[in-house]
Amino acid sequence: MRRSATVGRAGTSPVRAYAPIVVTGALVALLPLRYGDSRAMMGVVIGGVLFAAYAVGFNVIFGSTGQLFLCTGALAGLGGYASAILSDRHGIPMVLSMVLAALVAAIAGGLLSWIAVSRSLGVIFTGIVTLAFSLSFQNLLLGQRDLTGGETGLVVDAGSDTFLGEQVAPFYVFVGLVMAYLALYRALQRSHVGWAFRALRDDEIAAELAGVDVKRYRVFAGTLGSGMIGLAGALYAHSERFISPSTFSFGEVDVLVIVMLAFGGIGSLLGPVVGAAAFTVLEEWMVSFNEYRLIVYGAVILALFLFFPRGVVPSVQSLAQRLRRRLGRPASPTAAAGERRADAPGPAASPVGPDVVGSEEVRAGGATPPE
Repeated sequence: MRRSATVGRAGTSPVRAYAPIVVTGALVALLPLRYGDSRAMMGVVIGGVLFAAYAVGFNVIFGSTGQLFLCTGALAGLGGYASAILSDRHGIPMVLSMVLAALVAAIAGGLLSWIAVSRSLGVIFTGIVTLAFSLSFQNLLLGQRDLTGGETGLVVDAGSDTFLGEQVAPFYVFVGLVMAYLALYRALQRSHVGWAFRALRDDEIAAELAGVDVKRYRVFAGTLGSGMIGLAGALYAHSERFISPSTFSFGEVDVLVIVMLAFGGIGSLLGPVVGAAAFTVLEEWMVSFNEYRLIVYGAVILALFLFFPRGVVPSVQSLAQRLRRRLGRPASPTAAAGERRADAPGPAASPVGPDVVGSEEVRAGGATPPE
């Protein structure tokens, strides 16, 4: 059994598994060649990469285990404010303060996940609980003026005298963070943890009957994803050097992250990056429409979701499989079965989306029992 499990997880070569991440990172790293001379445009680009990091962390939580955390902004704000307060007011080194802030966000997310699992809360009620946490966090920021600056915000001094205070360097730090997040997500997909996540996403009852510890893996996903979001928020606080309650509000963060992930493809590897890139460009394009901005923005979003109801990445994968079949090179039986499962009603049509991790991930872990 041990030997077969090892072979199953190693069925896809690491080069093939991680190549999309390397190619994506190389393409994104070229953006400063075009926008590096403009501080305003570099701010827009950095914001897009930041939201890609948020979306990857949210994808670990929601795309993997179906836990609807409506507190992405609160978790990022928890990391940002914690790191700023620890470094500026308590003299803790910036890197250590960011690590501690990420740990605080991870503990908060783990507790929220533990509450949801212990109470057997469904997707909607988990969303309500986490939304209540998000609103409570906003009230805390406004109420503790001496600590957080209230509605006027908080100036972050730590990091201003480092490369984070430059115009282009912070961009590469965020790109490195996103690439590390994607590599971690891919490693999870290729491990027994990915097998458990896919089982939970497809059918929780069947997964539990198969021996998957539902509580353990959901709390793990909530803790890990929240820590990733908190670390991204902490890094943004030190690079931006100013944060306020509006920086991490529900409307400014959570709504965009959910839309980006749904557009890119829930549960897919590159869905968060594709969604963040598309909506960063869309947000910048909408600036010229002034008072008609919201109307045009809504119409564009509606059109995008009509053409890509499952997300861009899953739709492109399905299209590639159909083209291979028409050209006389049919996809593997596992991939074809995955496509039929995604198109048919049933567990794959659940709110967490279809299994869009690709045929290589299914072969790597789909038939491997958890260790």
